[in-house]
Amino acid sequence: MSQARAVRFDRYGGREVLYTAEIPIPEPAAGEVLVAVRAAGINPGEAGIRSGAVHERFPGTFPSGQGSDLAGVVAAIGDGVTDLAVGDEVLGYSWRRSSQATHVVVPATQLIPKPAGLSWEVAGSLYVVGVTAYAAVRAVDPKEGETVAVSAAAGGVGSLVVQLLGLRGVRVLGIASPANDDWLTAHGAIPVHYGDGLAERLAAAGPIDAFIDLFGPEYLRLAVELGIPRDRIETIISFADAAELGTKAEGSVDASTPEVMSEMAGLVAGGQLEFPIAATFPLERVADAFAVLEQRHTHGKIVLLP
Repeated sequence: MSQARAVRFDRYGGREVLYTAEIPIPEPAAGEVLVAVRAAGINPGEAGIRSGAVHERFPGTFPSGQGSDLAGVVAAIGDGVTDLAVGDEVLGYSWRRSSQATHVVVPATQLIPKPAGLSWEVAGSLYVVGVTAYAAVRAVDPKEGETVAVSAAAGGVGSLVVQLLGLRGVRVLGIASPANDDWLTAHGAIPVHYGDGLAERLAAAGPIDAFIDLFGPEYLRLAVELGIPRDRIETIISFADAAELGTKAEGSVDASTPEVMSEMAGLVAGGQLEFPIAATFPLERVADAFAVLEQRHTHGKIVLLP
């Protein structure tokens, strides 16, 4: 195989700007690894980059690739790489918007061995949500017996946040739609429905020690209005509002280490964390995959299989 296939877009826009292109298989430089990708997760942030909605923070460069999450098999190694060998199964990430492809080159430091107990679909979509959930929980430093409210509690990041809090013995108020009541209850959280009257419902659920916002600024401002200490309010999405309000805004960048990735992969592989896969799509149907994702009601990850 002399050519790779990769997701591309040449301008900001909706899903219609996405296409797959044939490109030369990249060659790893010193310290890098070429991975034959078996699975690559998709994430809401990628839709924001593609549309131009986050241009000020994450400007596009065209033609652009797409994607951070990946898992696959090492196909070649660059000079100086000693911890990995051709044929190794790995998972990790790219910060070059390039993982949604048949082949990708990444620094060896951004890969870890894939645990045998992880499917390709799970391994290839774990990075962004896994390290983001870890960072969000760490930011509010929850203690056993405390109460933490979580917005978008049944989403990709939220479902992991809920479970990580549960492992710490935290009482979780999971803000979501009624359709997610059963899942939240089964995972030890108390469902709290979003919409009119949410502030009153949260107040009635008892004193709240910390708040993790995974959806948008209205929840960040609600947490402040509820009187929660600002150093115990965390958002992964509302960066400008967090700067204005003096709350925390830690995300994937703050926890992108081999140690965190290995801990999260181990928890999933060992069964301590449930990590559902909602749907898989071939690379060429990337636009269809984002059509499902952008409904924002999918429970579980959506994954491309190159």
